[in-house]
Amino acid sequence: MQLTEEELREQVGKLEGWRLEENVMVRKYMFSEYMKGIAFVDEVAAISEAFDHHPHITIDYKTVILRLAADVDKLDIRQAHQFNEAFEKNR
Repeated sequence: MQLTEEELREQVGKLEGWRLEENVMVRKYMFSEYMKGIAFVDEVAAISEAFDHHPHITIDYKTVILRLAADVDKLDIRQAHQFNEAFEKNR
């Protein structure tokens, strides 16, 4: 279900580390080791397959950036919560 601009800002504001950039949800995750970032991306892939909704992923050594783009909705918010939980396990 599509969120209003106000609902979107409120929901993203509750998500640790996430921000809005022109209606795209973005989070940068920093890892202490390269392979921890890769393990995180593997988990992001599994979560994304379960949701059948896939983020844009950028890997830059120990930094992973996720972008949830185009018509952000409640599914994106739920998915972002799961990405944050995966990060806590992998960092």
